[in-house]
Amino acid sequence: MSVSVRIPTILRTYTGGESEVAAEGATLAEVLDNLEANYEGIKARVLDDNGALRRFVNVYVGNEDVRFLDNLETATADGVQVSIIPAVAGGC
Repeated sequence: MSVSVRIPTILRTYTGGESEVAAEGATLAEVLDNLEANYEGIKARVLDDNGALRRFVNVYVGNEDVRFLDNLETATADGVQVSIIPAVAGGC
């Protein structure tokens, strides 16, 4: 399955400045593997040392947060948009 992946500014050094790239995979895990094959180092910024999503990185398939779906096994239908969004913290 071919998907579109939105890349946050902080990770664009891995994609040559591209804000959106194409990737292949039937699940989020496969998409991340494909991203790593094409943009070495990016996967380590999304996943922790145990292979789970980093605590402060949110990933959406379509409009759904994968943490409320099947995490890395979330299906990625052909043409869907995957968004990697670093969590933002702050306050008054």
